[in-house]
Amino acid sequence: MSSPRVLLGRHDLRPRKSLGQNFLVDPTAPDRIADCAGLMADDTVLEVGAGVGTLTTALAARAGRVIAVETDPALADVLSTEMTAWQHVQVVHGDILALDPTSLLSISEGDLGERLWGRRLLRYHVVANLPYYITNAVVRHLLEARVRPFQMVLTVQREVAERMVAQAGEMSLLALSVQFYGKAELCLRLRRGAFYPPPKVESAVVRIVTYEQPPFVVEDVGRFFQVARAGFAQRRKQLRNSLSSALGLDPEAVAAAVRGQDVDPARRAETLSVAEWGRIYAGLSPLLAGTSS
Repeated sequence: MSSPRVLLGRHDLRPRKSLGQNFLVDPTAPDRIADCAGLMADDTVLEVGAGVGTLTTALAARAGRVIAVETDPALADVLSTEMTAWQHVQVVHGDILALDPTSLLSISEGDLGERLWGRRLLRYHVVANLPYYITNAVVRHLLEARVRPFQMVLTVQREVAERMVAQAGEMSLLALSVQFYGKAELCLRLRRGAFYPPPKVESAVVRIVTYEQPPFVVEDVGRFFQVARAGFAQRRKQLRNSLSSALGLDPEAVAAAVRGQDVDPARRAETLSVAEWGRIYAGLSPLLAGTSS
């Protein structure tokens, strides 16, 4: 297909800064990103931020079904025209944050049944070139969906990608939010010149393979992340103080509960592993039982 610059010019369109539009122009990038996903001929792919179809074409050449979502109506029209020859590509104009993957994947409520972690109604993949300003919201929306993707291959700001894969010592709420649901790894880096217009920062592709079973027992996922947000709310404070302050609990009771899970209450949030956050949640659950989430 034609390059993004040519397609945009042909339709008298220009990148919209308000939507964070940066189009892949490196001719090798689409195949390299698609290769990160390791797609098979019978796979279903949900592409977010399809633009003019540069990456869509590479995905369509590998997968059996591609659902390409684009929020810009003008680009969605261009995309529909460019994808005419690909019968297994469905173009959807809409905001991914307002769309339910269950509906996009045509899964009925009857088939969905009870929401179960790791339920593989459809082994689908997410591949996305995300505008940087909505990265966190999109990742959370898809990982918390009723039908969770098998994996996500995301092109994001390099700094954000590095935060997603960070380990104990450099953890953040974003890293915990991602690694609670799956294993994250850096797949490749992309230079600024790989995009038009070139962004001010470098980019990277991160691959998240979701777990079929949770890493530890969590009866209330919302409550778990309430505890995590409390811990990271005041990063310089010790856990004893940050958790008690944000959760409205007695500091001594918090310290005893955390210590009872073999975690030093004097530590700070970024030093904890995902498993240690699970133990802290377990220790604080009795104290939180009477509070509202």
